[in-house]
Amino acid sequence: MSRLELDERFAGHTLDPDVWFPYYLPHWSSRSDSAATYSVHDNELHLSIPVDQPLWCADLHEEPLRVSCIQTGSFAGPLGSSVGQQTFREGLVVREEQPTMWGYTPLYGHVEVRMRGVVTARSMFAFWMSGIEDQPERSGEICVAEIFGDAVRDGSADIGMGVRRLRDPALVGEFSADPLNIDLADPHTYGVDWQPGSLEFIVDGEVVRRADQAPDYPMQLMIGVFDFPAKAGAEDENLPIPELVVSHVRGRPIA
Repeated sequence: MSRLELDERFAGHTLDPDVWFPYYLPHWSSRSDSAATYSVHDNELHLSIPVDQPLWCADLHEEPLRVSCIQTGSFAGPLGSSVGQQTFREGLVVREEQPTMWGYTPLYGHVEVRMRGVVTARSMFAFWMSGIEDQPERSGEICVAEIFGDAVRDGSADIGMGVRRLRDPALVGEFSADPLNIDLADPHTYGVDWQPGSLEFIVDGEVVRRADQAPDYPMQLMIGVFDFPAKAGAEDENLPIPELVVSHVRGRPIA
């Protein structure tokens, strides 16, 4: 059974295996090919994509993608099954069986992540919540912060947030990326107040968006940094390595 509260401050030098699954949707690939590159030190989690990070699902994902992502849940069917979280094309089957995990999968509450990042024109980072899909329709997403490097300017960035419907017939897609006056190199707190039928998206303690709908099933947290090699340019040799630094992750019921 999933815990009701989470107060992750990244003490020690590794991730808590009872909470975190350091792979990105490994059922469509494998744990070895989807493992996040990360370190934990000085009370922070560092997710990065070094130059030798392999492509994720290179033979199946249409756009080349490299990713370091952690999640607080995992669910997929047996080997050869079509059951699995976040299908991205028709005909997918489970390539490697995965343990079912409900590390932290809340149903409603306040959830927040404090993070800073380094992204370039070919990379992005994100914090979102996804239905664990133990039933196919439990697949909606609450995107709390999705930030592409090509939407970053001096002193501001377009922050994507909202609801993604996916296979949930009860939801309506409601997502956009709007500018906020923040510097991504500085830590900021991105959160959501999730209640039956409503969502409030919060940045640094200020409500910046509301939605009059909400998923009504448990969701797992996902935190990751992504790189898109197809967007590579001649100047890439001098670009910094994409990195996401997380100082805390908190979740609690709303009274």
